[in-house]
Amino acid sequence: MNKNLRWFALLLPILALLPSLLQAQSGLPDPESIAGQNLQGYTHVFIAYSIAWVLILGWVISIARRLGRVEKALQE
Repeated sequence: MNKNLRWFALLLPILALLPSLLQAQSGLPDPESIAGQNLQGYTHVFIAYSIAWVLILGWVISIARRLGRVEKALQE
């Protein structure tokens, strides 16, 4: 019984906030109204993420090659 009371005490604040959370979400725009917007203003963000992923991929490949050389040296 005590365990059930703890769960209820944890869920009660969430249930109390649920109506206000749902009301806050109702203020979001329709997906159809934003579907026509373009992402040209975010081109620099996509380029930056692309550069970051290329650098990370190159770093991982570099580590893998160096690890391969170390393993080969240890086998010899």
